[in-house]
This record gives sequence, C-alpha cells and structure tokens, in this order.
Amino acid sequence: MAVNLYNIKRWYKMLTGKSLYHVPQGVGKVFVPGELRGYFNDMTQKVIMGDSNLGDDGIPFFLHSDGTRIQMPTMIFQYGLGAFDLWLLEGDNKFLEKAIKCAEWGVEHQLTNGAWNNFYYFYPDYPYSAMPQGEGASLLARVYNTTNDERYLLAAEKAINFMLLSVEDGGTCKYTNGFPCFLEYTHKPTVLNGWVFAVFGLYDFSIINHEERYKEMFQKAVSELTSQLDKFVGAFWSMYDLDGKIASPFYHNLHVAQMRALYLTTEKQQFLGVCNRWEKEQHSLVCRSAAFIRKAFQKIIE
Repeated sequence: MAVNLYNIKRWYKMLTGKSLYHVPQGVGKVFVPGELRGYFNDMTQKVIMGDSNLGDDGIPFFLHSDGTRIQMPTMIFQYGLGAFDLWLLEGDNKFLEKAIKCAEWGVEHQLTNGAWNNFYYFYPDYPYSAMPQGEGASLLARVYNTTNDERYLLAAEKAINFMLLSVEDGGTCKYTNGFPCFLEYTHKPTVLNGWVFAVFGLYDFSIINHEERYKEMFQKAVSELTSQLDKFVGAFWSMYDLDGKIASPFYHNLHVAQMRALYLTTEKQQFLGVCNRWEKEQHSLVCRSAAFIRKAFQKIIE
C-alpha cells in the first residue's frame, strides 16, 4: 500500500479512533443474548456520525481516494444495524426506516447465489467476504422479525448458505474436519473480527430458522473459533489476523467487545478469559504505546 498524504491521514485517523469507519464499537447497548433485539456490537455511531456519507438514496457510501463513491455491503449493513439499535433506544421510527432501507438494499443487491459483492472495487478477483454475509443476515433477521416480510427471511437464508459454502466451491468458509472458519478475505489469512461478525450472523439466523443444522453449525463454528483463539493472543496485544499483523487500537478494542459478546452468548469461559486479558492491555499505557508503534511501522512497510 502506497505511502502518500491520503493514506497517512487515513492511517492516523484509524490508529487514533477518529475515522468514521473505525468508530468505537463496544458491546451493544441493547444487546440481549438469544433475542433479535440490539446487535452484539454498538454500531450507533456509524449512524450518528455518518450522515455526511449518505447518498441521495439514503444509503451510505465509502469515498475512495480517487473520488469514486463505493457502496460496500459491510458499511451499509453496519449502518443498518446501528439504526436498528437507535430505534430500540429512542423509539423514533426514522431509525427503523433507515434500517429497513439498508435491508431493502441488501435484498435488491444480493446475487442469485446469495452473495454480496463486497470487494468488487478493491479485489475484483476475490469479491466475496463472510463478514458482510453475517452482518447482512443479522440485519435481515431483525428487520424480518419486526416486519414479518418473508423476503428478508429468504435473503438471510441465502446469505448464510453462501457464507457456509467452502472457498473451494466459491464461498467464504474454510473447513477443518467439518468445522467452519469464516474468512473476511478469501485470498488472505484469517482475520479475527471478520470471523466473529460472521459467527454472529449465523447465530442470529439460527434464532429465526428452526432447522437444527444451523444451530449445529453455530456450535461447530464456536468450537473452531475457540480452538484457534490463542493464535490471536500476542505477547502484549491482540493480533489482527493470522499473518502476524498486530491489531490497531480500534481493532483491539473491538476484539475486547466481541469476546465479551461471545461470552454472554455462549457462556464459554475461554472468551471471558481472553476478553479480560485484552481489556487489561487496553488500559495499559505501556501496551498501548508499544502496539501503536508496531502497528504504525507495519502500515508503513505494507
């Protein structure tokens, strides 16, 4: 990745938590395990800060350095989840309308195979990602649960079924003895936060779909995640992926919240233990400083 003024500004905002795309995402303010209410992580700031990045259609876009407006499914679904939470928090139907608009975008732009083309602009040869598949399913499940519109249920099912397809079959999942690992990038090493967001989507869908296979696959996904979780535990900070990249402060904080949400959902002590460790590192000036320096160096040499 080129070192230029645009990227330096973008990296600085990301590393210091001042980027619209990297706003704090603690445990959801109205998250209730086992219910399709608030989302696992707090996406509300995506909505509160994001009106300047809305198109005329009310759908958020990502402004590329070349001036191109890109509608990324990941960004749209996170905005929709944040809007749904704000509706629950404030009772203002304008937020529900925003969430429904994002869900409707998902229905209209979903491919026949159930996928969303997330990386068409950046990685046209590897356009699919488990992360928007899971986040899209989470949004669609909530909107279906609120409106009873079967179109959203069908789209959520298609999204999860595609997410569960192996990479070899064109999907976004890597299997080890039948246990799934969900890939944010199908051509890169496993990314922790994207994996967890995909697991959240599978869990949400299993709530509204009563086929036992989805619940069983969720349990297998959790087992695979716990079996590899220690690989993301660095000496003084969490790791972003399995390629040795350390997490930025934003992603480390996100990891803490994701681990807590996973513990609240599954009651597995391993998630709580890792959460507590990373939370201590989060509040350590020494750990934060070392992580910031290492991450900044990694960004420069990428």
